[in-house]
Amino acid sequence: MKRPGLILAAVLLLLTGCEKDRLDAQVREMCAKDGGIKVYETVRLSPEKFDKYGAVKIPSKQDAKQEDQYYYESRMHHYKSGNPEMWQLHFMLYRRIDNKLIGEAISYARRGGDLPGPWHASSFGCPDDADISDLKKRIFIKAD
Repeated sequence: MKRPGLILAAVLLLLTGCEKDRLDAQVREMCAKDGGIKVYETVRLSPEKFDKYGAVKIPSKQDAKQEDQYYYESRMHHYKSGNPEMWQLHFMLYRRIDNKLIGEAISYARRGGDLPGPWHASSFGCPDDADISDLKKRIFIKAD
């Protein structure tokens, strides 16, 4: 005689694995289509604009002050909410004086879809190196 609990667990494991695999395949497909960093213009800045780690501080649009020359905006679009969830994260970096888009970074991710339990949810995302820090590193160059 088979145990109903064992059969239910096997079916649940199969279904959660299939949903995660399907969403991960969608994430990979979207990453291949338009994921990554696009730089439309590079900017040379004096070395004192960079911190000790080689990064440039650029505020978000809502935190930017009048004297800030650059700002970024970010948008998150959920394709699927709940458990599992899947989303796109889009960063856009602008020059204030003319509001010109000088670069953007797009990434996709899936989180969750696992069997319930006390562990952290699994996740998958791509491409690597497509957040606001990576975008700033590609746009802002130290002047000699």
